[in-house]
Amino acid sequence: MSSESPSSSPLIAVRAFVGGGEMGKLVSAKDWSQTPLGPIENWSPSLLTAVNLVLNSNFPIALVWGAQHTQIYNDGYWPICGGKHPVSMGQNFSECWASAFPVIGDVFRSALAGTTAFLEDQRMFLDRLGYLEETFFTFSFSPIRDEHGHVAGLFHPVTETTSKMIGQRRTRALRDLTAAGLGAASIDVALLRAALTLNDAALDVPFALFYRLDDDQRVARLVAQTGINSGATASPTVANLEQNNSAWPLTRILAHGATFYLDNVQTLFPGLVCGPYPELITAACARAITGAGQGKPIGIMVFGRSTRLPMNPAYPDFFELLGATVNNVVTSALAAETERRRLDALAEIDRAKTVFFANISHEFRTPLTLMLAPLEDELANAVHMPTPTRERLETAHRNALRLLKLVNTLLDFSRIEAGRVHANFQASDLAVLTIELADMFRSAVERVGLSFDVDCPKIAEPIYVDHEMWEKIVLNLLANALKYTFSGGIRVALNARDNDVELTVTDTGVGIPVNELPLLFERFHRVKDARARTHEGTGIGLALVQELARLHGGVASAVSIEGQGSTFTVRIPRGHDHLAAEQIQAIPAMRANAAAAFIDETDQWVDTAMLTTVTAIATTETRPRIVWADDNADMRNYVARLLSTDYAVTAVANGEDAVVSALAQPPDLVLTDIMMPGLDGIGVLRALRADARTKLTPVILLSARAGDEETSSGLAEGADDYIVKPFAARELLARVRSHLAMAKLRREAAMIQIHAAQVEQNEAESRKLLAAETASRRALLRILEGQQRAEAALRVSQETLQLTLDAAQIGYWDLDLITHAATRSLRHDLILGYTE
Repeated sequence: MSSESPSSSPLIAVRAFVGGGEMGKLVSAKDWSQTPLGPIENWSPSLLTAVNLVLNSNFPIALVWGAQHTQIYNDGYWPICGGKHPVSMGQNFSECWASAFPVIGDVFRSALAGTTAFLEDQRMFLDRLGYLEETFFTFSFSPIRDEHGHVAGLFHPVTETTSKMIGQRRTRALRDLTAAGLGAASIDVALLRAALTLNDAALDVPFALFYRLDDDQRVARLVAQTGINSGATASPTVANLEQNNSAWPLTRILAHGATFYLDNVQTLFPGLVCGPYPELITAACARAITGAGQGKPIGIMVFGRSTRLPMNPAYPDFFELLGATVNNVVTSALAAETERRRLDALAEIDRAKTVFFANISHEFRTPLTLMLAPLEDELANAVHMPTPTRERLETAHRNALRLLKLVNTLLDFSRIEAGRVHANFQASDLAVLTIELADMFRSAVERVGLSFDVDCPKIAEPIYVDHEMWEKIVLNLLANALKYTFSGGIRVALNARDNDVELTVTDTGVGIPVNELPLLFERFHRVKDARARTHEGTGIGLALVQELARLHGGVASAVSIEGQGSTFTVRIPRGHDHLAAEQIQAIPAMRANAAAAFIDETDQWVDTAMLTTVTAIATTETRPRIVWADDNADMRNYVARLLSTDYAVTAVANGEDAVVSALAQPPDLVLTDIMMPGLDGIGVLRALRADARTKLTPVILLSARAGDEETSSGLAEGADDYIVKPFAARELLARVRSHLAMAKLRREAAMIQIHAAQVEQNEAESRKLLAAETASRRALLRILEGQQRAEAALRVSQETLQLTLDAAQIGYWDLDLITHAATRSLRHDLILGYTE
């Protein structure tokens, strides 16, 4: 049996670092006998345990051990070391990070004395890249005690927050710059305010120069500056462009038409020092100052670049936003100076604004950030918030994220068009990455009853992709498949071919007409009248997929059979020979999480809980009933909540359901969005106007399409009103109330007309009855008169008969008596004849 203790066994010591990643291999391979720690086989159990804990963590951690402060770190900490790696492995911590010790020295020594220290978002300067770099870190120093209870080392977890802190600082600068320029009465005043504002942003912009061009663009006059005195070699007060008497290449800057970067400032202006740091300025950027509606630039702006910040992708973006913000300020001032000309050329200015904002769509991210941050703060404390308030905040946050997704997509296009895309291709396990992205959609797909198959076998070699771009490719294709698939399923596959890797997303959806396939990847193109879960969308998702595939040296394509489904394919080359050397990144880059916005949006399509009908119509319901149709769940619920206080609302997700509900029980009013999948708002209007039961029902159309032409076309179809999104809640309620009141008045007027017609009919019948009664009375009078005559005739007949009998008794005929009797008989006959 060996007498060697476990702590001194080389085999056990090496095993302790199994699973420690690349740094585990480096620690195992390093000759530690040349360091204060000595050979690994002599390390104490406590040191082995601490090293094992550090190496097997995904969180950036460094271990400081022993009297010489020897540092050991893991894979997560490795990128923080920058150019110091691999020398920094096993180096004295205080020597390695000497540049940071003015900030961290006290807490480091305090931790060695046994007190844990924690610093959050701490600003410090590191020399990890060959120069002093401004950085921010959140970190702690925790004492580690050995078997005897003595502090043997420090546990040092770290999170770098440089991007976050500098991003917040730049956002504030852009916000302040915008606010400072409001109300400027002239261009010179606007530029002076801009310079004063940038004086507080010297950490990112050590100097700024603003030149105003004369009308002929021959002379540039310095009107404002910060960080550098006027009249110095680098800041001449007047520059003649024709004579090129300025070291700044002003003519080239104007001709460039976009942001112009200069990396030779030290050559142009030797010894130039500006801003808060003592290092010599080496780089700057410049661009033309433009105003909306102007045919040519009105000036030139030059910004210095910090000597203590790297030129990473965020820096050019900041300069683009900075220049665009100055242009906005100048545009505002120019409008104040030239109000009359602006009014005369309003159409041209509107066109220029459209182009202007298209080119700087990334600027919208600033106000969106300022919207999202407060919303997220409020939602983080929403546990005890009333449910309606929380739901309103969640709706606002969800739609702000959706807007941010749209803005980012537009920004991607603007960067691609301008050739400013900064791709970072990394050797990646593409199968694992694709599976992770696909699984984010599994819940949404399965919730609507679709099958979801992900087949991504491991690829033997790493595939070079930009992770953020690949994420957008996969998410866009999956969102597109879910949007147009109602039965069957979706399949995601990744396979290695001879010279490329092929990603396919197959669905059993509605398919694409043959004539639409050639146009499918054109930006803003949408298949008309295609059945979908929502009508919302910009029509640029597939176009972006194609552009991102091209940036990888690949191609996107699609095949489809209408009514059976579609297959979208993205192929990218294997290897990295097709990529520019500067685009290949050895260290993994931070990846923005674009999936959240995609998943949140698709959840709105499939979440049946969002299809709630707000009001169940009861026989005792006395409030006016409104049928409300919109395919956007948030909009549907928002409007339904507004209306349900005073009205019985039936909220539906599409035009077909709106028509069915309205015809089954005619409502008092129909409110419908125009753009919906399947039957749109115009189709709903036509169906209701064609049915006698709803022909006169008021119909209000809602649409995001603004303009007199759209409004006129909607009213021409027979709509009672047309409301453009976005609208104020009070405006919507006022219009609904107005149309319900008018409909009530129309119904009351119709009832009055019906009642008047009934009265007139009754009067006519009464007149007929009165005339009949009068005729009856007259006939009765005639009958009475006849009866009287008959009675008189009967008396005459009786008298005549008596005379005749009297004459017969006497026995002779008296002529006068007979004549008298004959006369009476004649009268009798006349009376009877008249009566008959």
